[in-house]
This record gives sequence, structure tokens and C-alpha cells, in this order.
Amino acid sequence: MATTQPSFAVSPASSNPIRLGCFAPQCFVRVPKPPCFRRRLVSTTSFRRTFGSGGGRLIRCELPDFHLSATATTGVSIENTVDRVQIPKGEMWSVHKFGGTCVGNSQRIRNVAEVIINDNSERKLVVVSAMSKVTDMMYDLLRKAQSRDDSYLSALEAVLEKHRLTARDLLDGDDLASFLSHLHDDISNLKAMLRAIYIAGHASESFSDFVAGHGELWSAQMLSYVVRKTGLECKWMDTRDVLIVNPTSSNQVDPDFGESEKRLDKWFSLNPSKIIIATGFIASTPQNIPTTLKRDGSDFSAAIIGALLRARQITIWTDVDGVYSADPRKVNEAVILKTLSYQEAWEMSYFGANVLHPRTIIPVMRYNIPIVIRNIFNLSAPGTIICQPPEDDCDLKLTTPVKGFATIDNLALINVEGTGMAGVPGTASDIFGAVKDVGANVIMISQASSEHSVCFAVPEKEVNAVSEALRSRFSEALQAGRLSQIEVIPNCSILAAVGQKMASTPGVSCTLFSALAKANINVRAISQGCSEYNVTVVIKREDSVKALRAVHSRFFLSRTTLAVGIIGPGLIGATLLDQLRDQAGVLKEEFNIDLRVLGITSSKTMLLSEIGIDLSRWRELLNEKGTEANLDKFTQQVHGNHFIPNTVLVDCTADSVIASNYYGWLRKGIHVITPNKKANSGPLDQYLKLRDLQRKSYTHYFYEATVGAGLPIISTLRGLLETGDKILRIEGICSGTLSYLFNNFVGERSFSEVVAEAKKAGFTEPDPRDDLSGTDVARKVIILARESGLKLDLADLPIRSLVPEPLKGCASAEEFMEKLPQYDGDLAKERLEAENSGEVLRYVGVVDAVNQKGTVELRRYKKEHPFAQLAGSDNIIAFTTTRYKDHPLIVRGPGAGAQVTAGGIFSDMLRLASYLGAPS
Repeated sequence: MATTQPSFAVSPASSNPIRLGCFAPQCFVRVPKPPCFRRRLVSTTSFRRTFGSGGGRLIRCELPDFHLSATATTGVSIENTVDRVQIPKGEMWSVHKFGGTCVGNSQRIRNVAEVIINDNSERKLVVVSAMSKVTDMMYDLLRKAQSRDDSYLSALEAVLEKHRLTARDLLDGDDLASFLSHLHDDISNLKAMLRAIYIAGHASESFSDFVAGHGELWSAQMLSYVVRKTGLECKWMDTRDVLIVNPTSSNQVDPDFGESEKRLDKWFSLNPSKIIIATGFIASTPQNIPTTLKRDGSDFSAAIIGALLRARQITIWTDVDGVYSADPRKVNEAVILKTLSYQEAWEMSYFGANVLHPRTIIPVMRYNIPIVIRNIFNLSAPGTIICQPPEDDCDLKLTTPVKGFATIDNLALINVEGTGMAGVPGTASDIFGAVKDVGANVIMISQASSEHSVCFAVPEKEVNAVSEALRSRFSEALQAGRLSQIEVIPNCSILAAVGQKMASTPGVSCTLFSALAKANINVRAISQGCSEYNVTVVIKREDSVKALRAVHSRFFLSRTTLAVGIIGPGLIGATLLDQLRDQAGVLKEEFNIDLRVLGITSSKTMLLSEIGIDLSRWRELLNEKGTEANLDKFTQQVHGNHFIPNTVLVDCTADSVIASNYYGWLRKGIHVITPNKKANSGPLDQYLKLRDLQRKSYTHYFYEATVGAGLPIISTLRGLLETGDKILRIEGICSGTLSYLFNNFVGERSFSEVVAEAKKAGFTEPDPRDDLSGTDVARKVIILARESGLKLDLADLPIRSLVPEPLKGCASAEEFMEKLPQYDGDLAKERLEAENSGEVLRYVGVVDAVNQKGTVELRRYKKEHPFAQLAGSDNIIAFTTTRYKDHPLIVRGPGAGAQVTAGGIFSDMLRLASYLGAPS
């Protein structure tokens, strides 16, 4: 059908009444050629055709109520000249949609053409968006023109240049000349329209839609030319001629499938082709007014056309490999989902996941048309299939019940509560009627079954208007006390867990809330539909990413990741760091655990990292890049990483000041692991306060290595108590140093000689008096006694010190070692007496639960006693209980040394990971 493209030039009228208080509300648009439109563009501004002298026709433009009325001066009636050909429908059609990024430049348009050509479907319909950023540029033109910013002219020139350069790179000959001719005509028309908007300072929605939709027209034309260059038959479709939609009051449109199907048949009668390139985003109203499917509406275009064609499949081409289980910008371990049901995709779209236009699913569900999300830049990736899975899908049965998670940020929660709400019909209607009156969007609703309160989430930008409307609507109820409050809780986010299998899988909600609790995240409101396709919670906005990562890892969609801070890189801390380095790969690959060390601090220097310290070089990095130690800053940095939901601080010191921070850390949701005995053997009231907090929270405090290094002594004791056994007595050699000393204090050897040997071998503290005083053993006795339920303090224990009284005041360890041989006689005498009785000396700690006391003493044991059978620095603990009364339960093994102590700490870290969701 022959057409004539109009070209507009604007000239003001000589006189007109002022209707806007700005520029003259009328102008004339000079048309060098007769305008030809296939539709009437009607908006609040009118363009009227008039005739005047000069080189063309005039269109009078009355502002601000525009009305664009133009009819074809050349052309023929479709109904009168063309036999109607109904478009074939069904499996032969494959629909593709390419977003703006896919057609962002000339090379990408060539890549798209290649994908189309390589599709072996019998018929193909391709929906394209405007080139990348062009739609934004078009809306920017409108904003500038409405604000009377003259730069709209240069901005329009940039739009022209972008498409002109792209066309010259893609096309040549007649194709290039034809496209550029249409492009220049369109730009001239747009310039005239924008000038009219500039004068009026206003543009209606329909006028804005008409301007904004040009990018799709240009990209569709260029792509059709490129496909035709390969020798294939190809036509391009202006979908304003086909897709008819009815605008709604909620800034959405409803497709008129019946009328659209008629117009599609009509269009195909004129343009039969096996390859059709169609414009996305744009459509028309039943009155033939150009409109759009709103932002990101090209997906919706493809779905509507796919449904009209009863297509075999719709492929949405993007710049990602498929639909992720969570936003990969927030969850590094997010995975590509192989399949999604329509309902799952629908829910994830609603809650902001970058899946599809929220209404895209509706048209295709009717005909069970699969949608495939694929990456134009990675053709090897299979993508994600959105379809209705068969009920007996074995793969579906084996997958996690939750398919993915999504968040919506920048929300506020409004809580309406009062005893006067209960049992009163129409209260909810009044609440949401007030919300509707201010045009606010309710994201989520939650109501107590008692009807005492209703809360709902709205965008934060709308909360003030909603709050004022509610206070106005319920002013009498508030004054009378029937409503107690209308509360606004700002800075909220919504977290939604989505999965079709949630409906048939018990415990999903339990797992979800457990993961949030263990990450120390408080839930403010909960909502779940009866379909159980999603569970929605409202949380603090600052916890949004942390919560997302916590639940994502808990459902085994990603590794259980812990942010780790190591305090005290001395002998034990350094050994632990080396063990973590050696096992990191195995833990990630085989056990799905990522222990990420974000900080290391000594008393003087600390090393921090946002992503994790390279443990193969931690010593070097600490020396080269370490900064002055600051425990508060260290804690804040390690715990403040919102991409890792769980934090653990590992205290490898023996410092009481460090231990005094445990309570505050636990209250902040930071887990604590330590071999430091100071906290659990310190003042009783502080210990009880610490344990009480631990029991009431989901924050963990592990200290297995405080007694027996890597031996399972604390866990064994807890196991006995938790299974109902009663502790009668705990007795043991729980110092590796003192075990070594008395295992080797035999024959003619003096005690000072054995101490010197142990010090040289590294079995003692730098000052051996710290071991010989018995305080270390006493602290372990206090820990075991308190774990058994006894309320003992360190001062309650009689302790046999092996440091001679005169040597307690020695100024240095060297002085002490030099004078120690002078006091060998006393212990030599005790050893001789024991040997004469067939016994040995052992330094032991005792918890007498029956008599509620503890002691630390040097005792004698028969040579056949288990305590006499030790070698080296082994520890041994005997538990006498009501179950193990005649034959005590014995735990024995290495109880000293950096390797075993670090191993005990490492074991606690893995236990914590297991509690937080790692597979056990």
C-alpha cells in the first residue's frame, strides 16, 4: 500500500487568546506534503487540518488540548481490495524477543539476525525493543521539552545520529536510502511535536507514548533489512496496527485478544511472510490511539503475539544465562534455574526478580506455551524454561521445594490496630479504600486472626499520603479509642521465598524462619497465600541482603558461608589459619562450606579484607598491609559485610579483656568460638549471663577447646546431661604440660630437669610458673563444674601449686628456672613414697558433684590405674555418672599442642556451619 510520510514545520498563529498563561496556545504546523496516517492520534492536545497559502497544507495545533487528526490522502482500503487471508497458527511458529541490550549496536543486530536465520522453525516472529538506552533518550526528550529546555533539540539530534550511524554500518544501497528517508521524516515529525510540547509545557500520556515508541520502529526496520540481505523473505510489523489494548486505571493495559486476532489476520493478508519482525512495547487503544505496554513491555508484546499465534515456544533473549535463584548482584552463589513453573515465574516477577514483565505469564498459560530465557551473548547456555511441569516429573521431586528468592526494598509497613476492629464488618474495606483513594500500591497484607490488627506494606514514597488518608478516614475511631494506633514503620524490605513444591513439603516455613533467626534477623510481618507458592516476610531494609544470603544458603542453593575473624595469630591462631588454608578447597567442593577469613588481628596489627584474605600469604600481608589494631573497627568490618549472613569471631588468645567482649558480640548476632578459658571460668555472674544469652538466642558460643584441646570433653559432658544422665564425679589429667612432666618424672630425674626439658620442647608457657601454679587446671575444673550445674568460683577451689613459695616473686622466667633446682627435694620425696607403695604421682583436677565442690591436687594412683598408663602429654578425663558408676566413661588423647588445639577450634567452626545449614 502506497503511503506518504508527513513532514511538520511549526509557525505561530498571528493572534489567539492566552489559555495557559505562557506562550500562545495555538500554532500552525506547516506540512510540505500531505500527511498520511493509518490512525488518529487523539490526546488532550488537538492538531486540526486546515488549508492556507504557501507551499503546503497547514495543521492547526490548539494547546493545551491537542487533537492529532490526520487521514491518508493516498492508499487503498484493505477491506475492498485484498482477499482476507487468515494467518496460520500453531506449532510452526517460533517467537523470539530481543531486548534493548541485544540490539544495542550494529554488531549485536547482526548477531540477532544470525540467531533468527539459524532457527529452523517453519515460521518465525521476532519482537524487538528499541536499541539500548533509546527509550530513556526518548523520555528525556519529552522531559526537556515539557520543561522548556532548548537542549531537547540537541538530544533529538543525538537520537538521529545514533540510528544513522548504526544504519550506515548495517545497510547499503536502496535499503540504506529507504531507511534514512523514513528516519529523517520521523525525526522531522518528532521535532514539530516536541516544539508543540515545548510551547505548551505539557504532554499528555498518549502523546508521550507516541513519541517514546519510535525506538522500536527504527530497530525493527533495521533488523528486517539485515535479515532480507541474506535472501530470506522478511516483513516488519508496526504492532500499533495489530495489538489492541485497553488502558486501566492502574497504569497497566489489558489486551483485547479478539480484536488483536482480527487485526493480525488483516495485517497478514497484506504482508504474508515466514519471518516477521515486530515492534515491542507499543500498541493501540480501540480508538486507534497509539499507546505502550509500559516500561519493559516488550516481553508482554511477545507473550501476547505468541498466544495469538498459538506458538510452539517463546524465547526471551537477554544478557543473562537464565533465571537465577536470587539476584546474583546480592548473592554471589546464585544458580541458574533449569526450569520454573508458570506460577513460580509469576511470583518471582511480582516480587521484583529480573525474570519477565510481571504480566507476561498470563497470555501464554492459556495455551501452555513454554517460555525460554536465554543469553544472546552465551549461546551455549541452555537457559531457563518456564512451563507447566508434568505432575510425575521425577526431577521436580528431587529438587529443593524453594526455587528462588526475591526482595523488594524501600518499603514502609503500616500497622492499623485496635480492639474496635474485631468483628466489625467493613473495616478492611475502609482501610484499603483509603489506600486506593490516594493511588498507593499495596505490596503485601498481613492480618492477625483475632482481627485486632492489620498491617500492609507500601512503597516508602507513598507512605505519608497513605498515613494521612488513614488518619483522616479513622479520626473518629482514633479519638474514641476503637483504634489504638496507625503506626508507620519505615525502612523495610520484603523477602519472598517462591516454589511450587512448598505446598506439598512440610517444614519449609520452619527452615526459612530458622535461617533468618540464626542470622539474627528479626521478622516484622509474615504473609502466605493458601496456594503456598510463596512465603513473604517483612524485615529491616538494612538486613535485606544478609537475609537473602542466609535463606539462600540454608536451602542448599549455595554454600554455607561464614565471615571469620581471627583474634590472636600466635602459635594456636597461626596453626588454625594454616589448617583453614589447607582445607578450604575440600570444604567448598565436598562439604559446601566457605569459611571466609575477613580479618586477622594481633594486639598491635590487624589485616582486613572485604572479600577474604589470601591465607597462603596471610603472614606476609599482615606485615605489609596491616594497620594499627582496633578491636571495635575489626569487629565492625568483619560483621558489617552484608553479603555474608553469618559472622564468627575466633578468639585464640588467653586475654580476659578480649573475653569480656563475648556478651556484646553474641547480642549483635556474632557467633563466638574460643579456646580462651577466661570467660567460662571468670566471675560466676558474668558466666551465667553469657550462658543465659546463648540459650535465648540463635547465636552460638562454642568452647570445646577450653578443656582438653581437641578432645571431645565438653561435648561428651553435654551429651550425658542432655540424655538425662547425672554427673557424680569428674576427675582427670587435663593439662598436657603437667601430664608430660609427671609422665617423665621417674627414676633418678629431678623435677627441675624435667621442667627444663619440657620448656625447651615447647610444652610449657614461656614462663613455666603459669603451668606449675595449677591455675590453668583450676580454670578447666571450674568450666567442667559449671557445665555440670555447679555454681563454683575460682576462689572456691583449693589448688596445689607446684611453684615453691619463695620463687613466686621471681622477676623473670630465667631467674625462676635458675633457682628451681634448689627445691627439687620435696617432690623427689613424694615420688619416692609413691613408688615404694607401687603408685605414681599425677596432677589432677576433680569435680565432686555430689558434695558440690572441686579441687586441684597432686594425687597418687596405682600403676594399673588408667591415669598411670598415660604417655607424653596425653590428657585423660573420667566421668562417673549414674549410668557409668562402676566403670567410668573415659576420654583420652593428646591434650596439648598447637595442632590439636587448633583442630578442636576448627571442629567447632564446622559444627557451627552445620548448625547454620551446611550438610552434615
